[in-house]
Amino acid sequence: MYGRSLRASAAGMERWRASAGEVVRSWGGSAGAVELVRLGVSELLSNVIRHVAEPRCYLRIVRIGSEVTVQVFDRSVEMPVIGEAPDWDAESGRGLWLLREMASRFGCERTGHCAGKIVWFSCDLFGDPR
Repeated sequence: MYGRSLRASAAGMERWRASAGEVVRSWGGSAGAVELVRLGVSELLSNVIRHVAEPRCYLRIVRIGSEVTVQVFDRSVEMPVIGEAPDWDAESGRGLWLLREMASRFGCERTGHCAGKIVWFSCDLFGDPR
């Protein structure tokens, strides 16, 4: 397991993408899994930057067998809204939809012990994304 408290910011984005990629690579992850995790970390942290008043959050990456799950805990109870198909002409709104389509599993839920939520996705450590 890998976990870090962080302050989501555009300036720190590449650092967290790189760290996540290195964790998955150190577990023997395929190039596809590494890239999906890097992309997913960018999307989840970007949504914290855009939609959450408090940028402090927690990034956790967990490996169970051959499945990797990436979770971001933030301090907003507002759940993301992901439509059936994105508006391809809009300036935003496609990232979580794409992540959901590429990941083997995707979800979000409110935290039980404090005001906030977890947004997460999973992928096969050794395979290519869907």
